[in-house]
Amino acid sequence: MKAALIVTNLRGGGAEKALIQTADLLRRAGHEAILILLEDIRQHTLPEGLPVIALGAPGKSLSKGWLGRRWLAWRLKRRMTVLARERPFDLILSTLPFADEVCRLARLPNHWMRVANTLSREIAALEQSNPAKAERRLNRYRTLYAGQRLIAVSSGVADDLTGTLAIRPRALRVVRNPFDLSAIPTWARGSVAGLPTEPYAIHVGRLATQKRHDLLLDAWSRIREPRLLVLLTDQDPRLQRMIAERLLTDRVWIVGFQTNPYPWIAGARLLILCSDHEGMPNVLIEALACGTPVVSTDCPSGPRELLMADLPEALVPMGDVVALTAGIERMLTRPDAAQRVDLSGYAPEVTLKALEGLVGG
Repeated sequence: MKAALIVTNLRGGGAEKALIQTADLLRRAGHEAILILLEDIRQHTLPEGLPVIALGAPGKSLSKGWLGRRWLAWRLKRRMTVLARERPFDLILSTLPFADEVCRLARLPNHWMRVANTLSREIAALEQSNPAKAERRLNRYRTLYAGQRLIAVSSGVADDLTGTLAIRPRALRVVRNPFDLSAIPTWARGSVAGLPTEPYAIHVGRLATQKRHDLLLDAWSRIREPRLLVLLTDQDPRLQRMIAERLLTDRVWIVGFQTNPYPWIAGARLLILCSDHEGMPNVLIEALACGTPVVSTDCPSGPRELLMADLPEALVPMGDVVALTAGIERMLTRPDAAQRVDLSGYAPEVTLKALEGLVGG
């Protein structure tokens, strides 16, 4: 198989990380895989030997307006034509709406769009502050994804696309993100500077409304032990202000994005996810693979698919600070809880078989 995986850039997000892992999985299985960046912006560490092509200049953000999207589509189409000259692509996979839209404008063959979030929840949250913008966003998604080949990262995302959003794709498959479950514990033993010497809990995620750092900090202000909460979130004055307003300055560390977060996750007593919506939160699976217990809001989508069968007590209602506090305290007393969750459905070979099944679909 010859595959191209296309993304806007490699800023420190979970969707971008999953696409890197997918490209590397295909390459290690003997397929030809190329990672294509619309912008040459990179935070994530790339596996050795993975081919990467960037359309933009290093570190430069590109215009994302009407004209910018079409200019990028023209450049992408031209580059893909050259790359396919000796052998056409069997699979072209894009992720995140901007890259999806550029690829659709370029009219690339054998193209699948990977949807990594529960889009209706994003629109519902936007509607609270700007109903007109929410309506435009809904129309954009319906126009973008209708009649296309779509990949959903979880069953919940698939149901959201065809149910709540009423999108009718040409094809829809659930393809879970790949996780090297045998390698993650090894990476977790890597040496990193600055790990706390006292017991701590951890949260991993960018500063975004859906991640609910406000709820996390409200709950943490009610927790007595452990005293320390580590945030793998980039420094931001808004986050620092939220911490100071809750008098938590001496109890919360902001350590920023980490290219190898696993030693931090493995060293924690608990990983906390308190989002209002996700697609399939990679960090829950990574924490469980590290042997670290988790607590998560029962948000659409992903956490219930992962935890309900084996660890239902790790799920708490969304937006409920009392329930989140109780869930944190409950899971802190269960250090062996991670071993109860069956992660076999997230093994690389499962994802590889699903990806290979997309060819000709």
